[in-house]
Amino acid sequence: MGKLAFIFPGQGAQYIGMGKDFYKEFLICRQTIEKAAEISKLDLEKICFEENEKISITEYTQIAMTAVEAAILKALEEKGFYSDMTAGLSLGEYGALLASGAMSLEDIFYTVRKRGIYMQEAVPKGGAMAAVLGMEAELIEMLCEETQGIVSVANYNCPGQIVITGEEAAVAKASEKLKEAGAKRILPLQVSGPFHCEMLTGAGEKLSKVLEEIPLREIKIPYVSNVTAQMVTEKEEIKKLLVKQVSSPVRWQQCVETMIENGADTFVEIGPGRTLSGFMRKINRNVTVMNIQTVEDFWKVTEKLEERRENSVGK
Repeated sequence: MGKLAFIFPGQGAQYIGMGKDFYKEFLICRQTIEKAAEISKLDLEKICFEENEKISITEYTQIAMTAVEAAILKALEEKGFYSDMTAGLSLGEYGALLASGAMSLEDIFYTVRKRGIYMQEAVPKGGAMAAVLGMEAELIEMLCEETQGIVSVANYNCPGQIVITGEEAAVAKASEKLKEAGAKRILPLQVSGPFHCEMLTGAGEKLSKVLEEIPLREIKIPYVSNVTAQMVTEKEEIKKLLVKQVSSPVRWQQCVETMIENGADTFVEIGPGRTLSGFMRKINRNVTVMNIQTVEDFWKVTEKLEERRENSVGK
């Protein structure tokens, strides 16, 4: 039997009502979200569960998403389910860090709150992101390099889907070039900043100061870094990678491939939406993918994980 991986989605998967059933159903989930609210000094019940505009503004999205992902993870751990390895897309890497045991819950929430604020402040206006469908990464990279202004790859999501990021005018110009060169579609993304590009370097530098204060623990469960797409097993590597991650491309496809190379055959996506599950089908159809975003999902997945565990013991 192969290994189990927990994976965590990033910004863009959030929606009103995310985590509400977990908040009502499990004490550990309620306590986790309340802890995030206490540390961030935000009304996360209102942001997560009621109609509002803040849920899609980075400085609020990040802590709200992380609180929900942490709550679901804590419910899994309370039932005795742990992974063999873990990873998260962009913001989701903090969910993976929590699963790895490298940072405490309180420090995760404190760091993510600061990260969201710094990323929002770095480029409040003047940036854009767009998904490029149906084109090879090498050609996208080349055309971005040839475009005047700041534009580069933000996310290597899966075969046939790469996200570009940068200055609004440069992203628009690169998008024209990519269409002319044969991209199937270019989809402008509704985001509040041009994430994972050099325009966010200042946010990374501010985050570095925060991370200096954060004590790290030994890594119990290896996680895969967005920056290198390599397993991180030494806590000394973590802080510099988190700083780089803010302005570096997210190599998600490569992260998944690394986990599969290291024996992962079952993936559980923890958090709002099914984005990562969709990517997984394009990266490798031979692995099992499950998703937990509702309590109903939770019981279905834990039943399968229990069967998996019993089969493993039986062998």
